[in-house]
Amino acid sequence: MLPFVSEFIGTAILIIFGNGVVANVVLNKTKGQQSGWIVITFGWAMAVFIAVYIAAKGSGAHLNPAVSLSLALMGKMEWTQLPIYVIAQISGAMMGQVFVWLAYRDHFNVTENKDLILATFSTSPAIPNKFNNFISELIGTFIFILGVLFILAPSTSLGSLDALPVALLVFGIGLSLGGTTGYAINPARDLGPRIIHAIISIPHKGSSEWHYSWVPILGPLAGSALGTLVFQLLNL
Repeated sequence: MLPFVSEFIGTAILIIFGNGVVANVVLNKTKGQQSGWIVITFGWAMAVFIAVYIAAKGSGAHLNPAVSLSLALMGKMEWTQLPIYVIAQISGAMMGQVFVWLAYRDHFNVTENKDLILATFSTSPAIPNKFNNFISELIGTFIFILGVLFILAPSTSLGSLDALPVALLVFGIGLSLGGTTGYAINPARDLGPRIIHAIISIPHKGSSEWHYSWVPILGPLAGSALGTLVFQLLNL
């Protein structure tokens, strides 16, 4: 029960901070409106830092089906635990998004750009090309998983401070690779909030773009498998 609760709360915190900073930057009449990509990427890095710190003791702070899949592939997690973690992550992401909507409800109501509204929930490509978008998510997640596995390796781990290099890794990925798809690198981070976008009523919200939703799910999962394989090859 503790791992489920920990993953649920940790992922909710991840989304509150992460999509919260996006809302602050892109929605109308916020204090942070138009403060830019650097603010978003730094905000997401801080989201990862605090969420990992909160959930580390209870569940290991996966907060991401791509991380859980990697650990299952490596035999560090029972496959029977994988659905429990994924359900907790997706439902936690949904709850976190509800808090973002509540916090910025007035600003959602005065924002007329449907694309900016969707951006505070889930990712979308700068240039729609599903194959290239898939490759972008695969590459970003490959680097993320490979980096996380080395950070957590016994020879390099900082213990409770591992949250910091993981956050810096996410910051770097956002700065370097985030401009193509918004760097989901986490299926739960995209799917949970997208479900909430489809459910709640917001003026001018537009489509939830379900035709694209498979990209930030399958791309990160493929990147996770590749990153895990390369890590294992480098540690034979």
